[in-house]
Amino acid sequence: MVGEMITLAMMAFALGMDAFSVSLGMGLLQLRLKQIAYIGATVGFFHVVMPLAGMTIGRLLSIQLGHAATYIGGALLFILGVQMVIASFHHEQERWLRPVGIGLFLFAFSVSLDSFSVGLSLGIYGVEMVLAVTAFGLTSMVLTWIGLLLGRRFQRWLGTYSEALGGAILLLFACKLLFPL
Repeated sequence: MVGEMITLAMMAFALGMDAFSVSLGMGLLQLRLKQIAYIGATVGFFHVVMPLAGMTIGRLLSIQLGHAATYIGGALLFILGVQMVIASFHHEQERWLRPVGIGLFLFAFSVSLDSFSVGLSLGIYGVEMVLAVTAFGLTSMVLTWIGLLLGRRFQRWLGTYSEALGGAILLLFACKLLFPL
């Protein structure tokens, strides 16, 4: 149980790093604290809903696919981790979205898409749903707040590195699933 909690905490951090890196850039918009609180809560909500949907589908697949589902989940995490590392080096990210109205929901949805894939993998693997989605939601909310606040002060010097770190963490967990000891 402790090992699962540590693993989920690290995965939550990895997923939240994407929201953090994008929030650093969005923090340059000089948002009010009330806006920052609302943006973080919205991103946290999406980081609960998306992996929950992925886990539900993943559990259904694991029943049908059996033991092979673990390797499929590991492969999905590996692909997602590689994609995050590669994306961290592309500087033309979509920072044109304003965090109001439909733009806020598009922003929250876009930074939580990877949590759907991770949720799918975790559902196949059979982790505790409530623990996972709580960790993902709270961590991404807090990291979004930190990113927005730091972005207000420091510009973009952490963004690329934080997303690459998140991708590397997902790659490590993919290897753990694909090559069990």
